Amino acid sequence: QLQLVDSGGGLVHPGGSLRLSCAASGFTLDYYTIGWFRHAPGKEREGISCISKSDGITYYSASVQGRFTISRDNAKNTVYLQMNSLKPEDTAVYYCAARSLLFRQCALSESQFNYWGQGTQVTVSS
Repeated sequence: QLQLVDSGGGLVHPGGSLRLSCAASGFTLDYYTIGWFRHAPGKEREGISCISKSDGITYYSASVQGRFTISRDNAKNTVYLQMNSLKPEDTAVYYCAARSLLFRQCALSESQFNYWGQGTQVTVSS
């Protein structure tokens, strides 16, 4: 059974950094296109980044472009989201998700992802 485990969240001051991890259990993460989403209180869940399988093409939403970086470490079977220059509006629960094996292209729509991590809380506050 495919399982994704999110970790790395926490409390950070504005302007600080965090690195989130998405580890896979029971399957090889490199075979899947992986996305990061976040859900802030009172808002819709938002797709913020994606890395495609095979070619490693990356995508970012406008809200995180230039501040966040998605990457893979195939040896560790893990995808990372490096978050720099954090702002209070980045406060949310962050989730990683995997698309079906059938799809290679990136997407930032949650309906196109089949497998989800449990989420990790990120709080940006002074």
